Amino acid sequence: MKLSTRARYGLRALIDLGLHSEEEAVSIQSIAGRQNISVSYLEQLMAKLKRAGIVESIRGAQGGYRLGRPGNEISVGDILRVLEGSLDAADCPGNGQESTCENADLCVARFVWKRINESITSAVDYLMLGELIEESRKIQDKAAK
Repeated sequence: MKLSTRARYGLRALIDLGLHSEEEAVSIQSIAGRQNISVSYLEQLMAKLKRAGIVESIRGAQGGYRLGRPGNEISVGDILRVLEGSLDAADCPGNGQESTCENADLCVARFVWKRINESITSAVDYLMLGELIEESRKIQDKAAK
C-alpha cells in the first residue's frame, strides 16, 4: 500500500495543528509555512477533514483551525480513510459478502489479501493522533536543548 501526498501532508498538518492549537486556533498559512505545503492544497485537505469532524474552523480575525475532538480520540485510520478512502492493500472481489469472483471458492490467495488488509486496518486504527503529537513534542523539546 502506498499513501498519496494527501495522506502524508494531511497527517503532518494535523500533527502540527495539534501541537499549536492548544491555546488558540491556527491559520492555514502558518501550518503551510511550517510544513512546506501549499496553502491551496492544504485548504482542500482541511475542507475534507472538516466535513468529517476531524477539524473545526473558527471564523474571524483570530480564526483558523483546531482539532474537532481530542487527539487521543482520533485514530490515524480515521484520518487516512477521510483522505484516501479505502485502505485495502489489495482489492480482492472474493473477500466481500457477495463475491463477484468466479474463482473465490478455489482461490487461496484471497486469504493473504484479507490478512494484509486486516493487519493494515488494525495498525492504523490502534495508532492515535494524540500519540503522534506527543512524540513530535518530545522530538522538538530534544532539538531545542
